[in-house]
Amino acid sequence: MQERQLAQRAAQILYDHKAQDIVGLRVMHLTVVTDYLVIASGTNTLHVRALREYLENELAKEGVTRRRVEGETLGRWVALDYASVIVHIFHPEERAFY
Repeated sequence: MQERQLAQRAAQILYDHKAQDIVGLRVMHLTVVTDYLVIASGTNTLHVRALREYLENELAKEGVTRRRVEGETLGRWVALDYASVIVHIFHPEERAFY
């Protein structure tokens, strides 16, 4: 799956599971860390955790596995690293702060 397709697919999975305020950003001209960022919000800590799980499971079915995950324990935010795409899922309060 190409980078842009992966970012679009991640956004679609999040949308299908009721994520809010989904934004996809092409950042390859700004950083060497990744090509795309996908940012979304869950409605509460349980929803943030569920979105992470849905995203990982759906992408795994398509043969895409994450390299790393950060922040998943508290359910306030999570960052999933798919190399060329990084997905951030925030609790609304954390999203407003950052």
